[in-house]
Parts: sequence; structure tokens; C-alpha cells
Amino acid sequence: MLRCGRSICIKRQTIRRADPILSDPQKKTKPAKRVKRESGKEERPIKEEQSDEDIGQKNVEHRDEDAVKNRFGGGGARVNHTSISPNRTSASHDNSQSCGEEDADRQLKPRSKRLKQELQKAEGRWGQYGVLSGNGCLGDWLGPKEEPEGGGVERHVIRPPPICPPPDRLPLNDGRSHVIGREEWMGVFSYLQYSELCMCMRVCRTWNRWCCDKSLWRWIDLSRCKSISPLMLSGVIRRQPVSLNLSWTNISKKQLSWLITRLPGLRELQLAGCSWAAVSALCSSSCPMLRALDLQWVEGLKDQQITDLLTPPSDYRPGQQDCSSKLCNVEDLNLAGLDITDHSLRLLIKLLPSLTRLDLSYCNHITDHSINLLTAAGTSSRDTLTHINLSVCHRVTDVSLVYFKRCGNISSIDLRSCSQVTRQACERFIAEISVSVQFTLTDDKLLTRVS
Repeated sequence: MLRCGRSICIKRQTIRRADPILSDPQKKTKPAKRVKRESGKEERPIKEEQSDEDIGQKNVEHRDEDAVKNRFGGGGARVNHTSISPNRTSASHDNSQSCGEEDADRQLKPRSKRLKQELQKAEGRWGQYGVLSGNGCLGDWLGPKEEPEGGGVERHVIRPPPICPPPDRLPLNDGRSHVIGREEWMGVFSYLQYSELCMCMRVCRTWNRWCCDKSLWRWIDLSRCKSISPLMLSGVIRRQPVSLNLSWTNISKKQLSWLITRLPGLRELQLAGCSWAAVSALCSSSCPMLRALDLQWVEGLKDQQITDLLTPPSDYRPGQQDCSSKLCNVEDLNLAGLDITDHSLRLLIKLLPSLTRLDLSYCNHITDHSINLLTAAGTSSRDTLTHINLSVCHRVTDVSLVYFKRCGNISSIDLRSCSQVTRQACERFIAEISVSVQFTLTDDKLLTRVS
């Protein structure tokens, strides 16, 4: 008996190890077939029960059929297949499925007939006007449906609608228009200050659009603002100024890049006191064609940064024809207080052929040799330079006045607070050049041409 009982225990353990379902005590699912008894008699096999995955798959199929019937208006008897108990046999599912298909077919037949009738009527009407020739069908005339390559989803570029132009007349509450037109109102608005224009923008929508006209906002001054907000930048873009002053602000490179790409008509930009990290946004190909640029006292701006500004940008797109620097048309350049040398002056002479005004005040590395480079024969600055500021350049001496005699169009030379330039040398310069051009000595060592 002990041996028999021990063998029975061993057989049960082997069966549990062989079958993973039996070996897991947490799973309560019964086995598909009964195991033989120890007596050798085999039990009658029972029907295999459906697994949870098969039942869930059938429930999903029945839900799809219900969705089809609801989509086409099927209102027949609806069976709640989601509440089917797992003990139901597959025969009951087949019966309910066949009943649902019959109900759906029974209600789709009249709808398909109506659709065919409507298509026939449309073909008859279009055939009268000669749209469909011969025995052509509407589907043939429309052509086959084009599917995207690769079976993917079609993609379309959606652009916002264009902004409608401002109205020419001011609409009134009674449906009529004001007797004064837009041109007359714009003439009145041109006499108002910016603060008064902002008050007029609150009157109505028409005045709001009229007062934002770019002809009224040619100059915008945001200098010394504590913080530049996105709302301020969007207001600047809406007005499209010609001159913008952002001096001594904490504007970032991302903000300045976003701003200058949306101001194609900008011609004067002042960035005095800003950081080089922000000013470096001008090195991109999206920089507008500026005429005046103020970079005085920019932190971190030296010879290498001047080279990056004046050389052609590296982000030009393939096929772009104009690959020159975006600052090649600058006529007025302010570099006061920067740590630059003669290397930067050579770049100015080479890459800025239209330079007329140059401010080099407080530049400690500017010497008489720098003036000799600017006024040398064959340079563009010798003929185009009209105003130059060399105040507080302590390394400039009286010799520089001799070099300025080469410039035929010079009109103003500022040598104030230059410790090595004497007043006697300035008077001597006026006396020698008075044969062709008349100059006066206004203030201390400020030479001005008499018009």
C-alpha cells in the first residue's frame, strides 16, 4: 500500500509539472481533457471550453456589427453581446450573428435602391447638358479614385486665409458709412502722437486697423525696456516700422531672430548695449537689408565677431543667387566703445562700399595708421566718408588731420577729448583746406564743413 500510494503521488507531481496550467495553483481553468484514473479506466471526454481570448474576439466582432447597423440606421432587435457569459456554446453565437446579418441586410436593401435611383436621376440631368456623353456613368466620368503612393495618408498644406484690406469707409450703426473717407482720417491721425494713436485704436475695429498702418509707425523706440515680451514683439510686427530702437534691453537671440525675419522693410536698427549673443542673430541670411546699424558698447563684440557679421552667412540655401553679406548696404555704422583694431577697419573698407558715417569714439586701439587705412588711395571710404567720430581716441594725434585732407566729401570730423590732438593743428587744417572747402571749428576740436 505504501508503494502504491507513493507511486500515485509521483504520477500526480509529474502531471502537474508537465502541464503549466495544473502546475499554477492560482489559475482555476479546468483542463481540456480528464486524466486517466489509476484504475486504468478512461473517463468520457467532455467538450472543450472556449478560452477567454476567443470569447473576447467574438465580442469585438459583434460590436463591429452593431456599429454597422447603427451607422445605416438599423433599428432591429439588438443583442447585448458584451454580456454573454463564457458558458454559452458557439452555436448560440452563430445564431445571433446570423440574425443580426439578416436584419442589417433587410434594412440596407431599401437604402441601396434609393442611392441607385438618385445616381440615375443625376446621370439623366447631367446627360441633358452634355456633361455625360454616350452611355457613360457618373462614376466613369469622375474617374477612378487616386490613392496616395505607398498606401499612406494624403497630406495637404493648409494656409490661413489672406487678410482682407482695411475698409475705405467707417461703417455706422444704422448701416450707412461715414462721410469722411479713410484717406482723410489718415491725414488726421498723422498729427497724433503714439500714445494718442493707441487711445484711438480702442474706439472701434476700423480705427484699430487704420491706426496700425505702417505709415504712422515709421519709428518705434523700445530702448531701456526692462523686459521684451512676446506681445510687444507681435505689436512691432503688426506696425512694420522702418526704424527700430532696442538699445539697452535684454532681448535674446531667439526673439531678435524671430523679429527680423518678419520685418523685411526694416532699414535702421539700434542694438546699443545688448549682448553679442543677441546681436549674433544678424549673422543669418534672413537679416533685412539695413542702412543704419548701431552696435555701440555691445558686450563681447571684437574683431572676430565683426568678421562674422560682415562676411556672407553660412546658412544660405542651395540655389540662392545673392550670397553676399546682408550688411553690405550699411551707410551709417556706430562702433563706439568696442575693442576693435585695424583688422576690423580693413573689413569695413572691403565689405561696406557705401559707408558714409562711421563712429569710432572710445575705441582705444584706433591710431593714426587706422586713419591712413580709411583714407588710402583706391579705397571706397576715401570718396564716400562724410562724417567720422574719433572722440576720446587717445592714440590719435595731429598726423591724422593730414590724412583727412584726402577725403573730398568729408563734412564733419569729431576729435573732441583726444588728448594728443591740439587746437593749433585743427586751425592749421582749416587754413590749408579753405582754398577748396570752408570749415569752421565749433566747440573744442569739432571740425564742421560750411554749406
